[in-house]
Amino acid sequence: MNNRRWAGAIAGAMVIGLLAGCGGSNEPSGASGSASPAASGSSSASASPSAPEAGKKVNLRLYTYGTEEAYNWSKTLSAYEQAHPGITVELVQLSDKGDTQEASKKLDLAAASSEQMDILMFSDPAGYAQRVSLGMAEPLDDFIAKDGFKVEEDYKVDTHLNGKVYALPGKFNPWYVLLNKDHLDEAGLAVPTDWTWADYADYAKKLTKGEGANKRYGTYFHGPQNGGWLEYLKLMIENQPQNSDLLKADGSSNLDDPNFKKTLELRVRMEKEDKSAVPYSDIISQKLAYRTQFFNQSASMLTIGSWMNTEIGGTEKVPLAFNVAVAPFPKNEPGDPIGYTPVTTDYVAVAASSKHKQEAYDFVRWYTTEGQIVQGKNIPSWSQVKSDQVGSIIDTILSGTKNPEKVDKKSLVDTLVASKASQIVPPASYQAEVYKAVNEEFEKLILGSQDIDATVKNSQERVQKIIDSNKK
Repeated sequence: MNNRRWAGAIAGAMVIGLLAGCGGSNEPSGASGSASPAASGSSSASASPSAPEAGKKVNLRLYTYGTEEAYNWSKTLSAYEQAHPGITVELVQLSDKGDTQEASKKLDLAAASSEQMDILMFSDPAGYAQRVSLGMAEPLDDFIAKDGFKVEEDYKVDTHLNGKVYALPGKFNPWYVLLNKDHLDEAGLAVPTDWTWADYADYAKKLTKGEGANKRYGTYFHGPQNGGWLEYLKLMIENQPQNSDLLKADGSSNLDDPNFKKTLELRVRMEKEDKSAVPYSDIISQKLAYRTQFFNQSASMLTIGSWMNTEIGGTEKVPLAFNVAVAPFPKNEPGDPIGYTPVTTDYVAVAASSKHKQEAYDFVRWYTTEGQIVQGKNIPSWSQVKSDQVGSIIDTILSGTKNPEKVDKKSLVDTLVASKASQIVPPASYQAEVYKAVNEEFEKLILGSQDIDATVKNSQERVQKIIDSNKK
């Protein structure tokens, strides 16, 4: 792509970068501790990488927002270079703080300046989809076909966009349910391993206790808020293999999905009828924080992203005074497949401008498979990672918390291993408008000014107007 075209496209990419932060699901997930080596006998994902010609040295430039603390780059890149003589990987650190928005801006400027780029990391589906549309990432389908695997089978995150693959997924941060195990034991409830939203509502009702200022709620839903945290308005949509957002892949509305209405019914039932969920009015007026609600034991269950792995054992700021267990994201019906949940990951791509595409691809494939084990900082998206390897990484992560012994490690590992992502729905440029509109209609519902049918109807009409106005 020429510089003139980049100059006109950068502004759009920055807007999408800001949009990506609205959902609230990209919180950082790093941990202290040493990396865990790959277990012996693990399946190799890079048995025959293309080595440089004899005597030829290749320097690959990796552009990333990931910090040394969160990604253990020194050890990871050193391990790759030792196993691949003649290859060096130069780290281009785009944000000292790991700030994804700052990193995205610098990445776009670097591309506009025609800097040498070989490997790129994107932090979210919006950033990935936008930069693919700008021609920044090279299609990987031919490389993948040569290697003989399928992304949807070899990884827990399907990175296809418009029928092609432009990146492979690195870390794997699924959403799950944190549980106060002491409260479960008190109520005689088992730690769920396979459950539905109906079960979740039943648990919340049984865990609710007391009245007034000292009331303990069964659960806490942190959103939606100001057009963000929309995960909490898609509870029964985002656990589906496809069409897991309020918009479909073609940008059309998905609000005619019956599960949108069912999600609204679930939220109303739990707050208004069962009185088992913290009231939305309290969340907004008191600016409640999900960490405080759970760790102060004001709520017994918290549906949240697994960036919390680094905190569930307690920290200096938020200590842990009870035992914690983890359950998978609930299903809609008992017969539904288990494990589908919102997931955040790193999208690792080969730069379209790279002069060393094969070598860059070899690194991307290694990094998103065996390299994740070497890195030892996050749960990998690679499906070949065994439970004992996940357990080793979890040990490393929990060792950085104050009371790792209070965490039910088995329930955490089992949940992470069973979790998987829905197919990516590329974000539309008007997605923020859609989220804001649906958020506003939900507030009318939950605050008592309109019923569920009116909420669905008004949401559908407002979203369609947004879609139509953006097609002109």
